Amino acid sequence: MKKFSILILIFITQTTLCQNKEGKKTRDNLKDNLKNYEEEEIIFDENHVYNSAGLEILPSFPGGKVKLYQFIDDNYKKSNKKPTHQGKLFATFIIEKDGSLSDIKVLRDIGFGTGKELIRVLKLSPKWKPGKQKGKEVRTLYSIVIPVQI
Repeated sequence: MKKFSILILIFITQTTLCQNKEGKKTRDNLKDNLKNYEEEEIIFDENHVYNSAGLEILPSFPGGKVKLYQFIDDNYKKSNKKPTHQGKLFATFIIEKDGSLSDIKVLRDIGFGTGKELIRVLKLSPKWKPGKQKGKEVRTLYSIVIPVQI
């Protein structure tokens, strides 16, 4: 019984000494946290390349995606032979703040010079409308898939 009472005494003293006397007086107000987040100064890097998935306003080709694919189809040089190969070209490029394209890369190519031809056509592209984040035009990484028959 003596051991049991000593254990209870240790338990009671430990719980009273370990508790925070001040405690939490008010609950977290999420609105205040959001207000602090919005008022926080964000360091804006002029050369940062944004992913198009997280932008407020996405970049766009003049006339939309239909016009983009029409532009590529009109300018892409195909062989005069009957098509024997088909596939998809995967490419990425950066849309600069002025709407020009840079850093054009073909990620997946089906061969026979199709990747080089796509790069040539994309370099001919008219200026795009750049993406915007927080009201400022930003550099944006853009991905595209082009079906090809050669």
